[in-house]
Amino acid sequence: MRKTALITGATSGIGKATAQILASNGYDLIITGRRSELLSLLSETITSETGAEVITLCFDVRNREQAEQAIDSLTGKWSVIDLLVNNAGLAVGIEPVHEGVTDDWERMIDTNIKGLLYISHKISPGMVSRGSGHIINVSSIAGHEIYPNGAAYCGTKHAVKAITKAMRMELLPYGIKVSSVSPGMVETEFSLVRFKGDQGRADNVYKGLTPLFAPDIAEAILFMANRPVHVNIEDLVIMPTDQASARDFRRR
Repeated sequence: MRKTALITGATSGIGKATAQILASNGYDLIITGRRSELLSLLSETITSETGAEVITLCFDVRNREQAEQAIDSLTGKWSVIDLLVNNAGLAVGIEPVHEGVTDDWERMIDTNIKGLLYISHKISPGMVSRGSGHIINVSSIAGHEIYPNGAAYCGTKHAVKAITKAMRMELLPYGIKVSSVSPGMVETEFSLVRFKGDQGRADNVYKGLTPLFAPDIAEAILFMANRPVHVNIEDLVIMPTDQASARDFRRR
């Protein structure tokens, strides 16, 4: 019997790659995101290539009312979610605090922290009632380290680390696994969003080195999800060979 996974932020990057690999490995999917056309295209592609059943929910995780209505719309088999991948997240801007754009801070806090909490709050009660389930939060090396001009983003990912640990403790009595995966540099839309559409600056981030790619993280998420019932990987830090810390790189 196929399990059901819900993945937020599935229209690109790690979320999209995770949807594809889970569908190829026994999961039916609920994929969410803000771009309806991309969700529909991904759903059609996955169904045709894997035979998995897929439904889409188009909403912004920052909007609590939208998030609650979307999750409440799930009925039948789709209301029984075995795996939640809280992937939706972003970095915006790279200014020090004294020059920061407060709207950028709001966007990161609302997406990376509050969005994760909104979705977990709606999905976890079903897991509690069934006494099973797995929540995997996509964090970052920025949840382990701090670097200049990243105060707000690092703060949100440190929050994800704390929330993940607290959820693990809170859900322990019910047999629910809670994990996080913390990648270093991954070449996705991440830098393009951080630099607000400046393709040149985004490309320079990866210049002269080989970063991680979305499928690398998706494979790790599948590995975490497929461990035996008695095994929970609490956090998995994944770095490119060319990166030793948030600030140390080998460029050639």
